[in-house]
Amino acid sequence: MKTARIAVLVSGGGTNLGALIKAEREGKLKSGKIELVISNKADAYALQRAANAGIPTATVLKKECLTQEVFEDRIMALLSENKIDLIVLAGFMAILSERFTSAYPERIINVHPSLIPSFCGKGFYGLRVHEAALAYGVKVTGATVHFVNEVPDGGRIIMQKAVAIRENDTPETLQKRVMRLAEWQILPAAVEKVSAAMTANQ
Repeated sequence: MKTARIAVLVSGGGTNLGALIKAEREGKLKSGKIELVISNKADAYALQRAANAGIPTATVLKKECLTQEVFEDRIMALLSENKIDLIVLAGFMAILSERFTSAYPERIINVHPSLIPSFCGKGFYGLRVHEAALAYGVKVTGATVHFVNEVPDGGRIIMQKAVAIRENDTPETLQKRVMRLAEWQILPAAVEKVSAAMTANQ
């Protein structure tokens, strides 16, 4: 059976990458295979997670690229060399231009730690999302997996999962619970769904 070739783009610890690797190992992600992990940070622990799983890695550092275009060209070259079908942004903390996103229509997916359209868009990332949810006083938050386009967090939604907010939550406790109960559940499921659709059309 043909599988979609997946690249995961990372910047930090790689907990969502870990969830994808686990899903692949357990057979929950079977229509796609992680073939490459690219980081924009040389010290990202996600690179070690990938190496431990036997997945090839690459690093593209913005400071070594004169322009955004050069940075993106290097990533695109790696994607091309590895014949990548699907790109997964898993805590990738670099903005990609419309030039990049339009080159892969509905082939880039991202996980965001809120129920889009709440607490999303420019400036909403990491703990900031959970701080905003608590400050606003919402009783339910969660995570969203969506396709990536030129609008930050603006692409078509693939999956969402809600998580209840507790009275004593801090941004840190909420972040951990949203990861565990939502992000790590729906990201592998969405990657499987998109990969299956891709391979069915080939």
